[in-house]
Amino acid sequence: MKLNYELKNGWDVVRKNNECENVFQYSKEYMEFLDRGKTERKCVKEIVNMAKERGYISLEDAMLDKEIKPGQKIYAINRDKGVALFVIGEKNISEGMKIIGSHIDSPRLDLKANPLYEDTDLAMLKTHYYGGIKKYQWVTIPLAMYGVVILKDGTSMEISIGDGENDPVFCITDLLPHLSADQNSKKMSDGIGGEDLNVLCGNMPNENEESDKVKYTILKLLNEKYGMSEEDFLSAEIEIVPAGFAKDLGIDRSMIISYGHDDRVCSFAGIKAIFDIENPEYTASVICVDKEEIGSEGNTGMKSKFFENVVSELVNLQEDYCELKVKRAFYNSKVLSADVTAGYDPNFASVYDKNNSCKIGSGVVLTKYTGARGKAGSSDANAEFVSEIRNIFNKANIAWQTAELGKVDQGGGGTIAFILANYGAQVIDCGVGVLSMHAPYEVISKVDIYEMYRGYKQFIK
Repeated sequence: MKLNYELKNGWDVVRKNNECENVFQYSKEYMEFLDRGKTERKCVKEIVNMAKERGYISLEDAMLDKEIKPGQKIYAINRDKGVALFVIGEKNISEGMKIIGSHIDSPRLDLKANPLYEDTDLAMLKTHYYGGIKKYQWVTIPLAMYGVVILKDGTSMEISIGDGENDPVFCITDLLPHLSADQNSKKMSDGIGGEDLNVLCGNMPNENEESDKVKYTILKLLNEKYGMSEEDFLSAEIEIVPAGFAKDLGIDRSMIISYGHDDRVCSFAGIKAIFDIENPEYTASVICVDKEEIGSEGNTGMKSKFFENVVSELVNLQEDYCELKVKRAFYNSKVLSADVTAGYDPNFASVYDKNNSCKIGSGVVLTKYTGARGKAGSSDANAEFVSEIRNIFNKANIAWQTAELGKVDQGGGGTIAFILANYGAQVIDCGVGVLSMHAPYEVISKVDIYEMYRGYKQFIK
């Protein structure tokens, strides 16, 4: 009997399983998904298209049929910013589901309601940052603009500038070193203020205007391309994100650097896993929600009733509806809260407990609890459920590890785990380690994301 515990290396595992080629193919598909899904709206559109290609029907169509059957595949959209996928199981939904819960929003900059102004012949856009960012990381890098604007007549126009082959990009300027004595004396967190994150978007004056000539040029170009006027900014959701696409990282191409790994990396793994499932015993579900980065609030966050309402509709189609059956469905469910965690970074070793941090390249990560300091805001999985997931992963020879989010008093963080746990479901966080989390460009290991996909698939089988 082996008494000591040794962490597996993910690459050793996939070599033994003869799956190295699958790792790189999976990573290629994931990178393409990232490039097409720079915002939550883009992700929902991509996920739904992928689902339709695989025989999924909308919840509305299922309701028209007035029944659901085992093996049936259903999707439900939440206001174009969240989506849930289901494969109906042999057992009634009230007996529980296998759920993978993830989020598709990422830290970014949002345009304010009245963003456009001119100062000294420069056109600028005012922003409000979204989620936990280090503001100084967003200056002097190429930026792209995505979003939707609803015009006065109700027409919806999709905006995309910065990632097309011949598109211009945007940027936020920084102070030159020659004049930054005062800036250099500030704390790093204060070096760039929230009101300093103004996006440079133009410099050419319109010759026919007497004032705000550069601003008018920008408005004229936006009107020509999208039909919008300045007032239409009031009914728009426009996001500023890093320009450019996912890239292989390292001479060995073993990693991926990109915007949006947190948490589209887990969302994609969940989607790929459920697409591989046919006729499960328990109904399988993957939910991709919005607003996790700002506390899961609002009608598109996990705290909304969207998922509960969809499950209620499915219960109603499967058997005579009653509220008790919906409560049983959630209480009997088992959930992987699919979110990333902090990978051990030797450049910043002092903030990690090395024995309880995840290593990049050692596989998918189980996090029994998150929270801050004294586990505040945490969902703490019980030992029985940890053991169940451990045995599933071991039986499938999946490279996996456990982790906490840094040293106890360094800070912390949370996921959507506690929200589903509030229903009484069994929940544990399960994702991959990330380097430079919440930076404009984050880093993950290709073998970790492949082992995560394999782990999710085994869980919901």
